[in-house]
Amino acid sequence: MKFVDETTIEVVAGKGGNGVASFRREKFIPFGGPDGGDGGRGGSIHAVADRNINTLIDFRYARLHRAKNGENGRGSDQYGAAAADITLRVPVGTIVYDYETGEQLFDLNQDGQKVTLAQGGQGGMGNLHFKSSTNRAPRQFTMGQEGEQRKLRLELKVLADVGLLGMPNAGKSTLISKISNAKPKIADYPFTTLHPNLGVVRTSPSHSFVVADIPGLIEGASEGAGLGHLFLRHLARTRILLHLVDVSSLDPDADPVEQAVQDAHSILEELRRYDTELYNKPRWLVLNKLDMLGDPADAQARFCQAMNWDGPVFTISALTGAGTQDLVWKLQDWLDEQRRLEEEAINPKPDPRFDRAPQDDTP
Repeated sequence: MKFVDETTIEVVAGKGGNGVASFRREKFIPFGGPDGGDGGRGGSIHAVADRNINTLIDFRYARLHRAKNGENGRGSDQYGAAAADITLRVPVGTIVYDYETGEQLFDLNQDGQKVTLAQGGQGGMGNLHFKSSTNRAPRQFTMGQEGEQRKLRLELKVLADVGLLGMPNAGKSTLISKISNAKPKIADYPFTTLHPNLGVVRTSPSHSFVVADIPGLIEGASEGAGLGHLFLRHLARTRILLHLVDVSSLDPDADPVEQAVQDAHSILEELRRYDTELYNKPRWLVLNKLDMLGDPADAQARFCQAMNWDGPVFTISALTGAGTQDLVWKLQDWLDEQRRLEEEAINPKPDPRFDRAPQDDTP
């Protein structure tokens, strides 16, 4: 299925039904009085986040969503029926913007979250509401209100705990297929990955995290080169980035470590140009394909020294799985600690000094 992470739609809510001016006319009831009913409410348009949907492809071909109008009121105290609402199901992580102003309206980042995109118009009032002791035969009634109409831009940012970052053919797809349930396309040519892939890494029956793999980045990606710039937004919600570096080289005349350092610097520069907040996210270095070198320890030392890297570094072989289990466990521990700190920030523990039972001073 084609992956679509941005599209534009128009939503038109229904108009409210009109009220009516009517009078009760029956034999032997000369003063029946007003009996005009109200108009029905116009249909509204809602959006709800659904974790079973992972693309905005449905809205690429259905751009206009229009709800029905409410029914007009009738005589004999009959109110018009309200129109049915329309509910649009979108992927979790969808952000709704006003197309004209660019203002962010909603962020649907939880499964089942529901918002109103366009409110239906209220129905008009019948003359039943206007009777009084001085106005016993009112002929006033009101028209139904117009429903809201908006042009919206939908943007999808996938929700993941860990984001994979690297050049094309760095081994990101192989790694996510090795540690998770994702089944991405894997081949020995650049840009095999054409859209983000999500995989669930389960470390125990009660512990897991989500990994996102985006198309590889190349120099100039922040300005539109390659495919990665289209999907960098999907790394914005991640908690941590794994910078995957291929330390082998297809060029026999090039030093593989020197080439890897150049590629790594290119990636970091593209991140900095695209979004400084994304650039400043926690980032771990993962050196892949070390099994293809004669002396992996020496290559790792030279690479870290050339990069001036003093953060966490892991050496793996995504193809054979060597080193991946240790990486997974360290990620799970780090994510659990971050969640614990966030929970404490939201619900701080009470200070035991002020949690003492009151003293009974009764003699």
